[in-house]
Amino acid sequence: MAERPEDLNLPSTVVSRIIKESLPDGVTISKEARIAISKAASVFILYASSTANSYATEAKRKTLTANDVLCAIEEMSFDMFLDPLKISLEEQRKIQKSILILIYKKIHLTLLRI
Repeated sequence: MAERPEDLNLPSTVVSRIIKESLPDGVTISKEARIAISKAASVFILYASSTANSYATEAKRKTLTANDVLCAIEEMSFDMFLDPLKISLEEQRKIQKSILILIYKKIHLTLLRI
């Protein structure tokens, strides 16, 4: 857990980059608006984490899973994000699997040379 409230703030450079990438060219955002978005994102993350933790606790687990997060998003009434999140998660799993296969092949080829 964070010791101080400011420890829960997201890095301002990351927030600024996300905001900039989501707005059309030529649109600017005030410092106050950037801070408000950052705080709102922090609150959302805390709420989603807490809700997902409830699912893990109910299942007698200490590790949150992607499924816990998906259930939390649904419980929080953000259903419109479920399909994009599931697609993104599946893409990430495919990337991780591809990386593991490449690593395995490299190790295998290295062992064959020994």
